[in-house]
Amino acid sequence: MSESTALPPTLPTILIVDDSRVSRLVTRQHILARHADWTVVEAGTGEEALAKAPDLQPQLVLLDVNMPGMGGVAAAEQMRKLLPTAHISLLTANVQDATRQRAHDLGIGFMEKPVTEERIARVLAPLEA
Repeated sequence: MSESTALPPTLPTILIVDDSRVSRLVTRQHILARHADWTVVEAGTGEEALAKAPDLQPQLVLLDVNMPGMGGVAAAEQMRKLLPTAHISLLTANVQDATRQRAHDLGIGFMEKPVTEERIARVLAPLEA
């Protein structure tokens, strides 16, 4: 494609999955404070996230670990199959070594709660490069 016909780069879409509406809101605010033009979509359960993911094709999925129904680890396993190139990260207050190891085994990230500006900056860094 020549320069004049090249499509502009697509802005990232982020999927936040957490059963806490407040946690989703705080995470959304931190992301949009850095990138107001990015798309941020929320889901309250792993099942809802898996239903939305195929159409959204998010570049980043942030998953709470402890949710009613399908937890974040199980959802991450399925997300990895649906979205093989997406960045996926667990977002949790559950900082046990076993949870960290499971994230590592799945090839996904791990971010501790509470969500802070600094932690969001680290998880967004691969999309900003």
